[in-house]
Amino acid sequence: MTTPQIVLSVIYFLVALALVAIVMLQSGKSAGLSGAIAGGADTFLSKNKAKSADARLARMTKWVAVVFMLLTLIICLL
Repeated sequence: MTTPQIVLSVIYFLVALALVAIVMLQSGKSAGLSGAIAGGADTFLSKNKAKSADARLARMTKWVAVVFMLLTLIICLL
């Protein structure tokens, strides 16, 4: 392997780990239903914080996934 391939492989591995971590940090789609059944312990402000955090994580997931796909293409072409 050449030096650029090794560097890209290390970056690829780190991006893959970041993608897995970001996906695991997101709350599931059924989190709202379980919160409704469990009771109204969440306030309005805490619910909005969760929405904004989930929105940020969703955007991060999209960008990291794009980087992951581009790195996959670049590594395959080398």
